[in-house]
Amino acid sequence: GKSNIMDAVSFVICEKTSNLRVKSVRELIHGAHVGKPVSSTASVMIVYREEDGEEKTFSRVIRGSCSEFLFNDNSVSRSTYISELEKVGILVKARNCLIFQGTVESIAVKKPKERTQLFEQISNSWEYAEDYERKKKKMQQAEEDAQFNYNKKKSVAAERKQAKIEKEEAEHYQMLLKELDEERIQLQLFQLYHNENNIDFVKRALDEKNMETSIKKESLSKAEDAFRTKKKVLGVLNRDQQLMEREMKTLEASLIQQRPLYIKAKENTSYQIKKVEMSKKSLRDKENSCDKEKQNIKELEIELNDVEKAWRAFEKKAEEEILLRAADIELRESQLERYRELKEVARKKVATLTQQLKKLRWEEKADQERLKLNRRKKKEVEENIKQTVEQIEEHKKRIEKLEEYIKICTETLAEKKQQEEVLTKEIENATIRIAEVNEELNKIVGELQNAKIDYHEGRRQQMRAEILESLKRLYPDSVFGRLLDLCHPIHKKYQLAVTKVFSKYMTAIVVATEKTARDCIRFLKQERAEPETFLALDYLDVKPINEKLREIKGAKMMVDVVQTPFAPLKKVIQFVSGNGLVCETIKEAKHIAFDGPVRFIWFYFIFFFFQTVALDGTLFLKSGVISGGSSDLRFKARCWDDKEMNKMKEKRDSLINELKDLMKIKRKETDLKQLYAQCHGTQTRLKYSQSELELIKKKHLANLYTEKSKLESELVNIESQHDMINEGVAQRKEKIQEFQEKINEV
Repeated sequence: GKSNIMDAVSFVICEKTSNLRVKSVRELIHGAHVGKPVSSTASVMIVYREEDGEEKTFSRVIRGSCSEFLFNDNSVSRSTYISELEKVGILVKARNCLIFQGTVESIAVKKPKERTQLFEQISNSWEYAEDYERKKKKMQQAEEDAQFNYNKKKSVAAERKQAKIEKEEAEHYQMLLKELDEERIQLQLFQLYHNENNIDFVKRALDEKNMETSIKKESLSKAEDAFRTKKKVLGVLNRDQQLMEREMKTLEASLIQQRPLYIKAKENTSYQIKKVEMSKKSLRDKENSCDKEKQNIKELEIELNDVEKAWRAFEKKAEEEILLRAADIELRESQLERYRELKEVARKKVATLTQQLKKLRWEEKADQERLKLNRRKKKEVEENIKQTVEQIEEHKKRIEKLEEYIKICTETLAEKKQQEEVLTKEIENATIRIAEVNEELNKIVGELQNAKIDYHEGRRQQMRAEILESLKRLYPDSVFGRLLDLCHPIHKKYQLAVTKVFSKYMTAIVVATEKTARDCIRFLKQERAEPETFLALDYLDVKPINEKLREIKGAKMMVDVVQTPFAPLKKVIQFVSGNGLVCETIKEAKHIAFDGPVRFIWFYFIFFFFQTVALDGTLFLKSGVISGGSSDLRFKARCWDDKEMNKMKEKRDSLINELKDLMKIKRKETDLKQLYAQCHGTQTRLKYSQSELELIKKKHLANLYTEKSKLESELVNIESQHDMINEGVAQRKEKIQEFQEKINEV
């Protein structure tokens, strides 16, 4: 009934039709909205009584689609009707008579200037605003003129006083000028006197300084001559230095170019040094053998001299014996002739044999010399073969060492290459990841700074967090955490609504059993901590969900806008939310709560807990209580953002730790450079080792094998010659024996 009364009063004081919840005044007649009006006319009348008892009546009648205005039962126009209402203090435009729903809230949110305009409109003082402004300007102009005249008068008096002071100062100034001129004359005379004295003193000092200057000039000229000489010497030395520096640079460049050749030459030199040492060793052996041969030759010469001496002594002795025999035997002439004839015949017969015998003996002697020469050659060849074999063995050992070294170098190089590839890949991946981490970190830090989340938690929050961690350590399988940490709205726009419905259960601790909750409460008492709310899963009395509420358009069930990855927690969310609905706007929430079909559903399911809430946090309960959103609610709703920000903080810390690890990998670039240098050095050594191995195999070893084969063939030839000479010597001995026997027979 109160709405109808408000509509009737609003109608009679000329309120707009749009504010009467109808489209036309005809619909105000009872039954018109269903097409069955109870009458064709309707009227509302109000009576106003003055203090003196006079009464004024105001009446408004609906006739068809129009309305008629009556004042004191006389028909008047709308403007006259409104003016009469204004006379009794009812302002239609200002709406100062009735307070409609939402008016107080709209006045409360108005700015001070808007509120002042509203009061002026209600008090009807706005009609005098122009006259007030005009008179106010005149008053301000008059005040400005009065102030200007006062200031002008004041400035004239001040100027007069200032002129008098300036005159006195001018007279005093003239007197001071005269005194100043007299004092200046005295000062000039005093200065002239002292200047004359100073001139004499300065002249004497000038003469002394001139003498000193002449002396200094002479020493300066000498020093300049010495300086020029030194400068010339310095120029020559600088040119020599530059020339030497250029030569040094040239030599350094040539040194860099010759370094590989130097390394190769060094290897060849070491090989040649070894070869020279071996040659020296063989030379010493040859010298020793030569000394032995010389000693043998000397001994043989001594023996030969002894033999010749013995031979001469023997011949002399034989001649003496012959002479003695001749002296003892005296032959006759006929016998002597016969002896001579026989001797001549024997000489002739033996001469050929003797000559052949001498020839054989000379040949035998030559063969003996050849045998000695062959023996020496054989010995030399055997020594050369031995040295060649030793050199071959040394080269083989060198080849084995080089092959082993090449194998080690190859394995080391492969390992280093693999390490280099792995390290290069790690550094490249680390560089790419560093860029990604920096980008993510900058983004997260920017979001944290924009959200102003980098604040220090209070002591109370820290204590509550520590208590929760302690409970989780004591009951790891039973204490799950706070409700706001275990669930979150499906969208940010539902945060205020969910916060309003969850209310005191936002920070409640979810546990598995009632026993765990009691143990936790006992622990809180022992620690003298703040009281906490516990939600035990086996203790909650959860009512079933009304599935028909999901069919309402423009609304969602609270249990559907809150999600959680923890399945048992859905029971807790259902307990806290009940059959609550979330609407987009306050109007929809109000309509569904009180005027819509949900009202009938709520009456049907009277035993179910039911409530509607708008996105701004305005809550409508079944009891008719309306609880609006506030700054405190928005502050509480920040906990959802804080939870997200805590996750972002954890991610930021993990990214910072990852960035530190990546920077450690990034700093391995020096190790990579060192590894690259080691690989380059190993590769260079491997290259020179391979070239040396190839040189030894293809050149030195092949030459030694060729030389060995030549020496072996030469040794075979010498042995065959030696055998042939021995056979010839044996045959010649037999011939000599035959010739000797023949000679003896003769």
